[in-house]
Amino acid sequence: MCSIHVVDPAAAHEFYTGVLGFDTLLAMPEASLFIVSSPDSGGVGLLLEPSDNPVAAAYRKGVYDAGMAAIVLGSPDVRADYERLSDAGIVFRGEPVEDPSGLMADFEDTCGNLIRLHQD
Repeated sequence: MCSIHVVDPAAAHEFYTGVLGFDTLLAMPEASLFIVSSPDSGGVGLLLEPSDNPVAAAYRKGVYDAGMAAIVLGSPDVRADYERLSDAGIVFRGEPVEDPSGLMADFEDTCGNLIRLHQD
């Protein structure tokens, strides 16, 4: 399992499942505990961790302010995913760009993080 610090775990759960298509592995709203997984991840969990600890909040904000992606999602077709997610209202930082590592595009997860789509 990996974790990602989010401003609001319930809102993050809604975004990751409703918009990105992740599966719910565990949802305990009363404990603000949500774990999701990408359908193709083999069940690897992503803990949507509350960023209510000052250290965690500073880390999340620092990574975001530096323009660094909190997680990288593999995509077989970044351009198609860019179009599909843009049509769904996702805010990208710009058009897909290519460098020696591949094609990529960064977008907001609505919960305080940047997510990178990456294609080899």
